[in-house]
Amino acid sequence: MQKFTVHKGLVAPMDRENVDTDAIIPKQFLKSIRKTGFGPNLFDAWRYLDAGFPGQDPATRKPNPDFVLNQPRYQGASILLARKNFGCGSSREHAPWALDQFGFRAIIAPSYADIFFNNSFKNGLLPIALPEAQVAQLFDEVQAFPGYTLTIDLERQVIIKAQGEELPFEVEAFRKYCLLNGFDDIGLTLRHSDKIKAFEAERLATKPWLNHTVAG
Repeated sequence: MQKFTVHKGLVAPMDRENVDTDAIIPKQFLKSIRKTGFGPNLFDAWRYLDAGFPGQDPATRKPNPDFVLNQPRYQGASILLARKNFGCGSSREHAPWALDQFGFRAIIAPSYADIFFNNSFKNGLLPIALPEAQVAQLFDEVQAFPGYTLTIDLERQVIIKAQGEELPFEVEAFRKYCLLNGFDDIGLTLRHSDKIKAFEAERLATKPWLNHTVAG
């Protein structure tokens, strides 16, 4: 998992409440057995005017020119500004995968659905919760100033505006530790790989029959 320490990025505003996971990555794209390739279908029903299907070349699609992520001023955005209850609906882990693979590193919103919030941390995506009034002010600033960027310093737990103003945010200590070090659940386990290997070696030395398979 990619580490998150300090990130500076262009901000894109998703001015909708209750954005659910089926809007983030529609159900027809969940058939893949891989964890990759979901970025092109992020917000698929909103980004395109035609219906999409798995494996389709995005270049053959008809983009919706009115959708925020298709507007030239937000191309390359890596911070998503959203409204309350972002990520509601089903528990699909594909939602943070799609956001990450599209290029987003962080989301700023007043609130999130619990499962989406937890899944985001486990996949290297930082969901930041700020008071609704602060989020509303950020929406005003993003829309007023093309090229609006923010810097997120996870170690210090602050969002830094271009003029230097800092907005503090809360993050649970263990989740912060995992993001700073790039540890997903597998990475956390592999920190103890030497102990795991030693245990396996001792187990086979005392119970060597476990090293043999039984013929069917």
